[in-house]
Amino acid sequence: MNIQTLSPSSLSSARYYWEDMELGLVFETSSRTVTEADVVNFAGLSADYNRLHVDAEYGASVPWGSRIAHGMLVASILSGLNTRTVINQLLEPSLLGLLEMTYRFPKPTFIGDTIHGVIEVSRVNTTSNLSQGIVEFHRKAINQRGEVVCECEAKMMVARRPSV
Repeated sequence: MNIQTLSPSSLSSARYYWEDMELGLVFETSSRTVTEADVVNFAGLSADYNRLHVDAEYGASVPWGSRIAHGMLVASILSGLNTRTVINQLLEPSLLGLLEMTYRFPKPTFIGDTIHGVIEVSRVNTTSNLSQGIVEFHRKAINQRGEVVCECEAKMMVARRPSV
């Protein structure tokens, strides 16, 4: 069997630019299970020891009956899953900056939930600088029950394809 791969130097030709981010483009990420270790480590990293995340007895008393993962932990996992997609890896050399992010958490994420991301190009705008443009991504984290547990709007500055 002859398997062909791209050489590192030829990967630059596969680079995505602002022009490649078509409105309505949708792609999915792999999945990841939220673990006890994730919640404990995130509490330590963020210093967010809210009882809802770290106290099992308190968690049992809330309406959904158990502790939940930090919203920003779920958002961070969604971001990490996004970075592992082929589309993001091809776009990464053209990413000039993160301009804005907003989040919603319509449902809780529980320890043991497995989430994956669905990302859509929701807006594409030009700027006065012809070498760059703005791309807005609508990201959703969806659990194994098909519930959206995190929604994110990410506005990015992206390089435009150089004029030849």
